[in-house]
Amino acid sequence: MDSLQQTIDAAWDARSELSPTHAPAGLRDAVNHVIGELDQGRLRVADKTAGTWTTHEWIKKAEVDSGRKPGLTSDMAAKMKALERENRELRQANEILRKASAYFAQAELDRRFKP
Repeated sequence: MDSLQQTIDAAWDARSELSPTHAPAGLRDAVNHVIGELDQGRLRVADKTAGTWTTHEWIKKAEVDSGRKPGLTSDMAAKMKALERENRELRQANEILRKASAYFAQAELDRRFKP
């Protein structure tokens, strides 16, 4: 199970580099294996050990990535992050252009009225 956990955690951390069409076969196999183990009852999202509950976040990530549970999948989170970054850059560029346009418009008005 440790190798499955490492595979899923590594994919979750590198989700900005993944896409649904270009997910490594090993990752797909790991997610499918975890889902199969969950379906057969051999794996649980939370276990009670020594009187305390332990939540296995990596299993929850696998469930979301497989589409079994609602949530933002790794690839959608990466796309959303990239789009937010692009949106922020475009807003900054628009602000710069707006200020430059106002500056040149004022310079043109000043030039027209000076003899």
